[in-house]
Amino acid sequence: MRWAGETGREPVTTPEIDHAALFAATPSPCLVLDPDLVIVDVNEAALEATGRSSGELVGQYIFDAFPDNPEDPDSDGMQNLDASLHRVLAFGERDTLAPQKYDIPVAHRSGVFEERWWSPINTPVLGPDGSVAWILLRVEDVTAFVRYRRSRHRQPRGELSEREEAMEAELYARARALQQLNEELRKAHARERQVAITLQEAMLHSPDLARHGDVAVRYLPAIGSLNVCGDWYDVVDLPNGRFTVAAGDVVGHGLEAAAVMGMLRSALSAAARAVEGSAKALEVLDLYARSVEGALATTVVKAVIDTVGRRIDYSSAGHLPPVLLHADGTCQWLDQATDPPLGARVQQAPRPQAGLPYDRGDTLVLYTDGLIERRDEDIDAGLARLGDALSKDSRLSPERLADALLARLGVTGGAGDDIALMVVRL
Repeated sequence: MRWAGETGREPVTTPEIDHAALFAATPSPCLVLDPDLVIVDVNEAALEATGRSSGELVGQYIFDAFPDNPEDPDSDGMQNLDASLHRVLAFGERDTLAPQKYDIPVAHRSGVFEERWWSPINTPVLGPDGSVAWILLRVEDVTAFVRYRRSRHRQPRGELSEREEAMEAELYARARALQQLNEELRKAHARERQVAITLQEAMLHSPDLARHGDVAVRYLPAIGSLNVCGDWYDVVDLPNGRFTVAAGDVVGHGLEAAAVMGMLRSALSAAARAVEGSAKALEVLDLYARSVEGALATTVVKAVIDTVGRRIDYSSAGHLPPVLLHADGTCQWLDQATDPPLGARVQQAPRPQAGLPYDRGDTLVLYTDGLIERRDEDIDAGLARLGDALSKDSRLSPERLADALLARLGVTGGAGDDIALMVVRL
């Protein structure tokens, strides 16, 4: 409700805005792409500019719908657009291109292309989790102007008016300034990413991990994030041939989540050395998390591995179950001691703990949800896919198994959520 102004006047209600109608009526050609660069919507101006129908474009990969002109091997429009779109996915920020020559297929004439020049702007639309959910590709068709300028340049220089010369000079200056600005932004992002990577590596540093040659770890931030995240892993050595492994996941992405992660990871590492058992350590961590802003609803799993008795004791605070991969390829899920995430209960309560034996050569795998969760898919499907992938590569070394697992699950280059992965050969 919007108020008309001074106190005492009647309130004025703002009518509902039909955003779909606004998009359809936008005079600039616009396409909406998903993170896989598939066209999910297109407005009337874009249909008119390309001579295509909605049915011909929606559902198509952008570069299948608009391929390169094979008769113009020097054109780099598609290459430049592809690079721009991936910058948007990587950085979550708007990317503007200088005018590009990008010919388009002529409708109903197979293999025939029409010369076109476009001025594109790619804008990210972020989802609730901060990742890029959609990309708005807006273009202006500047073909007529480019052809006019080309034709005018073929004429004697004296025939260009003073106004036309000034306009061309201004457009050229703007294009150069735009390219320079984009390059400076890319360099700034590269510096920010390097700082973020250094920070994350420092927070994930585990002194005891270096003493475990049979433990492989992987960390992949969410695509489009600043290369920092709230997921973590850790290894802590204990007396009498025991050591602990843990994995956790703070809600959210970016520097705030990474800061919370650093505090919780350090607290759990200290608790693991001070109290006996995984459940007791998580109870201490739960108490600490209640005093840390942003720590509630964090999930974490911790396991104590007794190399002498060949036994694993574990406890989970709302985290996905670790997997014990046997040498014969069978999988056993550690799901018998699962409790709510940190701070989920109104009052503190004891947490459950379970244990099981293992054989030499078995492999324990801990991970965070970014490894297996997929949009619009039940979590059980992701767990089944994980078990199947592990069964196929049970004889690989921990390092090779970690890489094979990421590849089989299609997340080698990252996913929509952060990923932390530990592969422990027992």
